[in-house]
Formats: sequence, C-alpha cells, structure tokens
Amino acid sequence: MKYQKILFLCALLGAFAFLIALMPSGLFSLDSVKTHRLALMAYVEHSPAQSAALYFGVYVAVSALSIPGAAILTLLGGTLFGLWQGTLLVSFASTLGATLAMLTSRYLLRDWVQRRFTVQMKTVNDGVNRDGAFYLFALRLMPLFPFFLVNLLSGLTSLSLRRYWWVSQVAMLPATVIFLNAGREMGKLNSLRDILSPGMLIAFTLLGILPLTARWLLSRYFHTSH
Repeated sequence: MKYQKILFLCALLGAFAFLIALMPSGLFSLDSVKTHRLALMAYVEHSPAQSAALYFGVYVAVSALSIPGAAILTLLGGTLFGLWQGTLLVSFASTLGATLAMLTSRYLLRDWVQRRFTVQMKTVNDGVNRDGAFYLFALRLMPLFPFFLVNLLSGLTSLSLRRYWWVSQVAMLPATVIFLNAGREMGKLNSLRDILSPGMLIAFTLLGILPLTARWLLSRYFHTSH
C-alpha cells in the first residue's frame, strides 16, 4: 500500500508538472482572457456542447490539482456561457475538483496523520462529526482560507464524502455567482480587486461566521435550558 501511494503521488506530481509545462505563460491572467475573449466566444457559438464539456474538464483539472487560475476561469465562464449555464458548469466543476483534491489528501495523508496525532485527531474527528458542516461552510466562505488548503485539511478528517460535497457546493455558490456576473462585464475589469472590494470580503467573512455563531447560540441555549 505504501508503494502504491508513492506511485500515485509521483503520477499526481507528474500530471501537475506536465500541465504547468503545457500552459503558456500568463494563460490564466485577466489580460490573456480579455485578449482572446472574442475568439473564444466565436468558438462557443460554433460548438456549444463541445465548448461546455472542454471548459468543464479544464475547470475540474485546475481545481483538483490546485493550479492557480480558478477565479479567472470563473470570470471566463460568465463571459462565454452567461450566468445560468455558467453557474451550472462552474458549481459542479469546482465541487468535483475540490472533492477529488480532498480524496487525494485523504488517500495520501489521513492514515499517517491519524496515527501520528492520535489524541489530537480524535478531538478533531469528534468535532467534525458533530459540527463539521458548519465549519466547512464557514471555511468555504471566508476569503482568508485558500481553496486548496480547505480541501487538504478536510481530507485529513472523518468528514463524509456526501456532506463534503453538498456543503462545498452550497457554500461556494455565492462567490461563483458574483464572479460569473462580473465575467459578463469582462471588458470593464482591470483586476480581480474590481470584484472583491474590502466591503465584499468582509461580507463573505461575516456570512461564514454566521452558521458558527448560530450553532454556538443554540448549544448555549439548550445547555442552559437543561
């Protein structure tokens, strides 16, 4: 089993390096997308089903391998497919990619971490089994926690696959819609800062804290009542 994991890790790193080597410099940049926007829109109009499938596959690969560029791809989705079709594609592609990344972390690292930090992980697993959905929802919404880090950490816990999938899909939806909507105005954007203003970041953070606060208040109420 140990050698299988080593081979899997080598294959994963090889795929990551291969894709990075294939990508032209600045491929996932706002300037690059704006430059090729009209040509891409013409291709989508000519081959809509093939374009959607290709976009979905690329998005899943980028998310699963934690390659920087998901935000730019989401903007591009808004430009090419509009809000509703873009939401469908990005929501499922990002969730599938995140789930594959989580499962990779779980396969490669969880057994070792659980053995190495038995006492600490027992506490973590108990908390995840009790409040895992609340914490994952909060982490997905808070901009302070990178996408790949949430996937990695979730894989180390006992969080079920089904719960991980639906919480991730719901929690990532607000940011997905915002970026897709901004993508429809791609020509007016000069940087990602034009989308996520400080006020927007604070709003996402507060939204992420909300379920944790509600959970804490409910537990306090029931504890006091009994």
